[in-house]
Amino acid sequence: QLVESGGGSVQVGGSLRLSCEGSGRTFSDYGVGWFRQAPGKEREFVAGISRAGTKRDYLVSLKGRSTISRDNAKNTVYLEIKRLKPEDTAVYYCAAKVTVTGAVISFSSGYDHWGQGTQVTVSS
Repeated sequence: QLVESGGGSVQVGGSLRLSCEGSGRTFSDYGVGWFRQAPGKEREFVAGISRAGTKRDYLVSLKGRSTISRDNAKNTVYLEIKRLKPEDTAVYYCAAKVTVTGAVISFSSGYDHWGQGTQVTVSS
């Protein structure tokens, strides 16, 4: 089970840190990704992190503004986004999949566990 938190309403230029807490199987067995879906748009990959946290990948437009990290002792993956823009407004989801390798999965169909999502609204 995955539970996201940390969403909310933020002004342009602000920052947020989203959390994704997992329960059940050993969290360090899972690669984790963050996705987002804005109204009327397809779900898109935002960032991903390998099971040990040694590899990361980001949506190109968010490189330099976002950081994904994890604390396996707390069963939690974090996504921090800085200098938020109105186009960052979306529901943000975390997803997880048991991985044998240390790869980062950047497509939604690669994941089999999903959270319920947390709304992020950026306004001017």
